[in-house]
Amino acid sequence: MFRRSPDGGADEIEKLYRPRGSEQRSAGRSGPTRRMPPIDDDPPRRPPGGSGRGRGYDGSGSARRRREQRRRRRRTILVLLLVVLLVLPTVFYFWADSRLQRVEALGFEGQLEDQPGETYMIVGSDSREGLSEEQQQEFGTGDAAGKRTDTIMVLYVPETGKPSIVSVPRDSYVNIPGVGENKINAAFAEALGGGPTRLVQTFEQASGVRIDHYVEIGFSGFVGIVDAVGGVEMCPEEAMQDPKADLDIEAGCQTMDGKTALGYVRTRATARADLDRIQRQREFFSALVSKATSPGTLLNPFRSVPLVTEGTDTFVVDQDDHLIDLASMALAMRENPATTAVPVGSTPTIAGAGSVVLWDEARSAEMFEAMQAGEPIPESAMQE
Repeated sequence: MFRRSPDGGADEIEKLYRPRGSEQRSAGRSGPTRRMPPIDDDPPRRPPGGSGRGRGYDGSGSARRRREQRRRRRRTILVLLLVVLLVLPTVFYFWADSRLQRVEALGFEGQLEDQPGETYMIVGSDSREGLSEEQQQEFGTGDAAGKRTDTIMVLYVPETGKPSIVSVPRDSYVNIPGVGENKINAAFAEALGGGPTRLVQTFEQASGVRIDHYVEIGFSGFVGIVDAVGGVEMCPEEAMQDPKADLDIEAGCQTMDGKTALGYVRTRATARADLDRIQRQREFFSALVSKATSPGTLLNPFRSVPLVTEGTDTFVVDQDDHLIDLASMALAMRENPATTAVPVGSTPTIAGAGSVVLWDEARSAEMFEAMQAGEPIPESAMQE
């Protein structure tokens, strides 16, 4: 049916807009007739910079995802940084430790039992290994073959009290296992079939003091380490000239490079010859270690990396020693150790051996008994 509107002709228009069957539904229901909502000619617009998700969309979901991605990236970077900080030093340590040269110096049959405290035998050899002919000429080392020692020191760290550096005169006249009576440096000489093991055996037998660690360095390594730390300041009280060691320095404080330092610790062109030399060696070695372990060196990669490279490539240690043992030695050296020497009684001339050094029996025994017990060396047993 068509409902006629007052203006006429509207029935057809109303029918077009009325859904089929609406007459029956409308018949049983009172109230106004439902009409279609007005048609909006303006389509939904995309918010400025939006993603086209309709009117009113503020992009908060996308912003949350971006924030979460940034947090994940930061966490990833932090984890990677922590891994690098933990792994890199470990890798560097094992790399440096693998560069150390190792020999069988300790653990021989008949070695003394463990004693309180800690001992390091430090040997400076005159090995020219690693030096070119030009360097041998420049450093005044000569070109002698084989290997001998000009420097024998024992760093002693007692259970309590500060450490001591004890120089052992190379001309000390002692009994060498398998050789007999001779100067102690003969125990190290390759020409006599010696080496690190026999040197340690000889010292232990003569002193009764066990050696726990062995460290050796040659001419090339010594020069390289001194140069790596930028030189070492020393203050000689008098000018020194020695053509044999290619040394010519003035009195007073000065920074010595590797070449000058090598001549300084080798020369015997002074009044007390070898006794003066071992005193300079102790002083220089202490100053070198102090410079090498200072924050100015360790925190400067241009100093610390060459130092590790030079040191680990030239140090010779016992087969059971590692980089951590060298670090422990360096830390002990920073504790301002007392410097002394095995007390000397006399320097006679013996047929077949020339001028030798005899230890003072009473004072050397007092020194060695303290070391055997892990106690500080008494001042009465110390000698310059």
